[in-house]
Amino acid sequence: MPLTPEQITQAATELAARRNSAKPGPRLPESCRPLELEDAWQVQLAVMRSLGQAVGGWKASPPSPGKLVVAPIYQPAISRAAVCSVAFPADRDLDGVKVEPELAFVLAKDLPVREQPYTEAEINAAVGCVHAALEICASRYADPMGLPFPEMLADGLVNNGLWLGPELAAPEAAAFELRWQAGDQPTQSAEARHPNGHPRAPLYWLANFLRERGLGLKTGQAVITGSYAGVLTVPTGQPLKFDYAGLAGFEVEFRRG
Repeated sequence: MPLTPEQITQAATELAARRNSAKPGPRLPESCRPLELEDAWQVQLAVMRSLGQAVGGWKASPPSPGKLVVAPIYQPAISRAAVCSVAFPADRDLDGVKVEPELAFVLAKDLPVREQPYTEAEINAAVGCVHAALEICASRYADPMGLPFPEMLADGLVNNGLWLGPELAAPEAAAFELRWQAGDQPTQSAEARHPNGHPRAPLYWLANFLRERGLGLKTGQAVITGSYAGVLTVPTGQPLKFDYAGLAGFEVEFRRG
């Protein structure tokens, strides 16, 4: 049975409270756990309304069987600061934070709600710039491992914010060599590959998904479309250097908020 509006509100109120308090909790009460993707999406929307914060961006990936990868990124959780405060560390027992190396497509014009679908050319024309970025990951569940996907979707798919880095010096690539270093520790590297093989494919899907759902995309919003190297756990309180193989290089330091 689909969740009732009252059950959706109950779930959203709890998840919004955990975001505001920066304290995770157990699974939602069984009475309001979303079992279906549509219910989870409705809980997300209700969390947005409850928080009352501007949406500064989105994370997205084209849907696959049993999965709908879409979640808002709230403006207060987006940072460009060289020292970024993380109010909700992903690993509370470790001196670290979980991040995903991504690209962020920043819109220079609106893609509002309309009847006809947007073409790829129209969406490309709306993109003002592309930035290196790090998605900051954390869950509002104390033990998210193994939870059914709809419960994770309702919580925003572990999105806890976005660090927006420099604009790319060259067009985005589907693969590159990623290097990163924490403090004076040895440099680490990975063959970074976009999970969809095409960094803009999720953006094309998202623009039309939101159009169909009466939301649209807005100027200034940043859209991230998938991690190039999975999840990295990086230390807090140390300078971090990242090199996106000539596409972009940057330094950032995360601190517990």
